[in-house]
Amino acid sequence: MCLITVLPARAQLIHLSAIDVGIIAVYFAMVLFVGFYVRGSAKTSKEFFMAGREMTAWIAGLSFISANLGSLEMMGWAGSTYQYGILALHAYWIGAIPAILFLGLVMMPFYYISKTYSVPGYLHLRFGNGARAFSAVSFAFMTILMSGINMYSMALVMKVVLGWDLNFSIWLSSLVVAIYVALGGLRSAIFNEILQFVLIWAGALLIPILGMIEVGGWRNLTRQIEHNLGRSDYTHLWSTLGHFKENPMGVHWTGIVLGWGMVLSFGYWTTDFLVVQRVLAANSLRSARLAPIIGAAFKMLVPLIVILPGLLALAVLPFRLLPESVAVATNGHSYNEVLPLMLVRYCGPGLIGLGVTALIAGFMSGMAGNVSAFSTVWTYDIYGAFLHKRASDRHYVAMGRWCTLIGVLISVGTAYLVQHSASIMDYALQLFSFFVAPLFGTVIVGMLWQRATDKGGFWGLVAGTLTSIGLWIWVVKDPSALRYVALSPDAKDMAENMYRALWAWLVCVGVTILVSLVTKPRSRAELEGLVMGASATPTSEPGRWYQEPIFWGGVIAVVFVVLNIALW
Repeated sequence: MCLITVLPARAQLIHLSAIDVGIIAVYFAMVLFVGFYVRGSAKTSKEFFMAGREMTAWIAGLSFISANLGSLEMMGWAGSTYQYGILALHAYWIGAIPAILFLGLVMMPFYYISKTYSVPGYLHLRFGNGARAFSAVSFAFMTILMSGINMYSMALVMKVVLGWDLNFSIWLSSLVVAIYVALGGLRSAIFNEILQFVLIWAGALLIPILGMIEVGGWRNLTRQIEHNLGRSDYTHLWSTLGHFKENPMGVHWTGIVLGWGMVLSFGYWTTDFLVVQRVLAANSLRSARLAPIIGAAFKMLVPLIVILPGLLALAVLPFRLLPESVAVATNGHSYNEVLPLMLVRYCGPGLIGLGVTALIAGFMSGMAGNVSAFSTVWTYDIYGAFLHKRASDRHYVAMGRWCTLIGVLISVGTAYLVQHSASIMDYALQLFSFFVAPLFGTVIVGMLWQRATDKGGFWGLVAGTLTSIGLWIWVVKDPSALRYVALSPDAKDMAENMYRALWAWLVCVGVTILVSLVTKPRSRAELEGLVMGASATPTSEPGRWYQEPIFWGGVIAVVFVVLNIALW
């Protein structure tokens, strides 16, 4: 029998002490200082949009993972863990590590050697203006929506923990991000992401450490969850995936491996310019290949501060959390509020200030990543490519700064859309299935197959995107269609996203191949440096065995396999 009850209404949970306010104020001051400090080194477009390509492997790698570790990641996956159990961990292992290693070892040489500023820029070189325009507009639209998620997440922290007004929280945090990204561009975003990375770990580690002490270790944690929920499938990573009904996500292993592990994961980590942009800022090809591998090592550790708090909440919270749409209607607490609720449970004066600062840092990191990526894609792949082709370099930098501010303003409006979904990550994965999954199909075919043509790339991308959106509309209009889209009527929202992404990818690849076979391909010379087999694979200067990306990639792969077996 479940021992958890529903908490009737939200309330302000704490009042900050002077030291807590001081910690938060110092953080905001440091963020703004970095923006003003690096402003003088962001005068040219290369400096503003690519940080001058001067970042070391460690700086690029930490920025790469920090840009992903925003409030969307922290609050979203903590909430999804409460909703779906340990299956949310797949987002960090099968849903990240293979794709990150593939980016560093296989795809990065082609991105880096092409000297492109963006993934749509690569599509321009490979497939022409049609694919570039469609992908750039899609990415810009998705980025604005994702920025809204980060804004809403941070506002939830302030509302739940401090009792602040939702609108005030959104505008305050957005203003700070707009200032420091507009001033220093990508360099400012990267340096602040390193600062935020340290703060996130320093603040967020408090919850799992104190929580595991309270419950008495992993075995007691799993027993308490089983006792509270009356079921044991919330703490098994793979063994419950043999049938849709045997796990809380309502998913089969094919959805996890193919939909999430292959399509959504590879689509995000290898084509989403938000994260790829950080690696492109590396100072050499070797650094560009090592940066994702460094990021992969830290990615495997992130579940300690994200997934574990969600599991702890299932064990120790004395009330039941609700889907976001229900919580808004009933004034209750939602899945998305797991992390701030756990922060309040374990942290006192001083520590609560550090913890809140860590969540603010997560918001800043995710928001800045989206804004800087939007600025680059808009300026180079939409404005510079189609609206004003012959402007001066100074003009493009000014445009980058202005569209940073405009992007933040538009994001404020999209923040409120999150209220209509069950959880933050259900909403985010829905967007990924629309835009990221088909984009990955276009990029991977173009990078691996010389015969792929410009028309094939364009129409494949369009067909994949429309397929995903069409399948989503079909299920919204007719819920019984879920048995066809997600292969089972028992599939939950997350499972539906995985299978929708898989269908979109298959349609994109299929249309690309079919159209390419009946249209004229480019010559081999035109594909130099863009396609495997059309030129020698770009390589970095040889080094000692322990300096090689392939060695460290192998180490990460072995650890990845061991961890999955351990939590089977």
